Amino acid sequence: MSQVILDIPDETLFALKVSSVEASEMFRMVVAVKLFELGRLSSGAAARLAGVPRVVFLFRLAEYGVDTFCLTKEQLQREVSLV
Repeated sequence: MSQVILDIPDETLFALKVSSVEASEMFRMVVAVKLFELGRLSSGAAARLAGVPRVVFLFRLAEYGVDTFCLTKEQLQREVSLV
């Protein structure tokens, strides 16, 4: 597994009112949601990036204003084949 190291200003953590551990989890989810929304990752791959089960990831999309089932025909066929 690869690692990406991100320097976060203390002021950002303070403004978000989160610890560095909480920020790490938050950023993983935000990146996963955005990459899913852009169609760059499937929901399964995005869930793995976020570090949560796929069902949890799909459920949490609403928190970010992202439609769960806004898929192209090809994406939907790929998702169905994973089941």
